[in-house]
Amino acid sequence: MTDSRGLTSRTPRTVLGCYHRAMLDKSADDLADLYAVDALHEFPFSAPGFPARFTGREEVRAGYRAAWIASPLQVVEIADVAVRPAADPGTVVAEHVVVVRSAEGDRFAVPGLLIIEVRDGLITRVRDYMDALAVARAGASVAAGSGA
Repeated sequence: MTDSRGLTSRTPRTVLGCYHRAMLDKSADDLADLYAVDALHEFPFSAPGFPARFTGREEVRAGYRAAWIASPLQVVEIADVAVRPAADPGTVVAEHVVVVRSAEGDRFAVPGLLIIEVRDGLITRVRDYMDALAVARAGASVAAGSGA
């Protein structure tokens, strides 16, 4: 379905699939393009040195671009995806395990939960409950293996 602005109206589940694809491709542009201009992306369990939120599409783009360029980890799989019903039909709640691989080939599982609110086919708000300790452990293991 197309709205009056010519944008494709996507369901929250479709947006979730696009979100996961952008993670697998490490594409900050594809991810940010899913967001409304004034969207909010929150990290309630943020790790030290990582922001608690990104405000607006361009902050999402810049933040993810910087994080993904700096990270030696590559997302190789989004596993155990379970989508839970929400009272609001514009909201999707998804549990998943993000499997990342280091340059040395080691794999790490990072469990998380996303609550994504979608209006007019664009993300307006995300609450991203990723396991920051699992990310830190994977990063520390990579740094230790590289002699850093």
